[in-house]
Amino acid sequence: MAKWVTGTVVEAKFWPNSLFSLIINAPIKPFTAGQYTKISLEVNGERIQRAYSYVNAPSDDRLEFYFVIIPNGILSPKLAKLSVGDTLQITDEAAGFFVLNAIPTSKNLWMLATGTAIGPFLSILQEGKDFERFEKIILLHAVRYQKDLSYLPLLQKLAKNFSKKLHLITVVSREKCEGSLYGRVPDLIKSHELEQAAGVSLDANNSHVMLCGNPEMLKDTLNVLKNTRAMDKHLRRKPGHVSSEKYW
Repeated sequence: MAKWVTGTVVEAKFWPNSLFSLIINAPIKPFTAGQYTKISLEVNGERIQRAYSYVNAPSDDRLEFYFVIIPNGILSPKLAKLSVGDTLQITDEAAGFFVLNAIPTSKNLWMLATGTAIGPFLSILQEGKDFERFEKIILLHAVRYQKDLSYLPLLQKLAKNFSKKLHLITVVSREKCEGSLYGRVPDLIKSHELEQAAGVSLDANNSHVMLCGNPEMLKDTLNVLKNTRAMDKHLRRKPGHVSSEKYW
């Protein structure tokens, strides 16, 4: 059973549009890239906790988290006020099955994320293990505005490191930007624009999709994949083509 341990803030990064990254040191147990943990602070005598995915690779002892500062939120505004040397509580064991070893082998692996849900993919890619099972990896990060691409330099570096295996695609939904697709992820799949940008096909015969984002995006994208590509949700008891994780 997971227990709470103390973490110490070593760095805090503010991004545009209330986006924030927090880096801490804490005596946690080993985790698998793609998993999440719980972070908490005491607020008015009560422990307030939320789940956050690791952004860092498991081999990195600098634990990084990426989240939105919700103006009227109970926890996120207080996390954003922490300074270097401040402490918080974190569970020592990670959880979750949104990990690469739970994904079946396929020719093409699609990693589709919106907003801060890019976190699990950054952890997986920075760890860089078990990718020989896939001929091509397509990483998509969809945001509302171009300035929300907080980790674009890191994504570009990873794409360069993986050479021709990793193809990076950015999507912006509320403004047209050079170098990025425009629109919503489900619509780009339905119109085949996403496949055209990736240069490979997206279908049940050659692809597996890892999908991470807000509930509405997940619902709409899953429906499009099912109705237009005959791709079903992947479950441990019933193998399929789409693995998903909700981000609130």
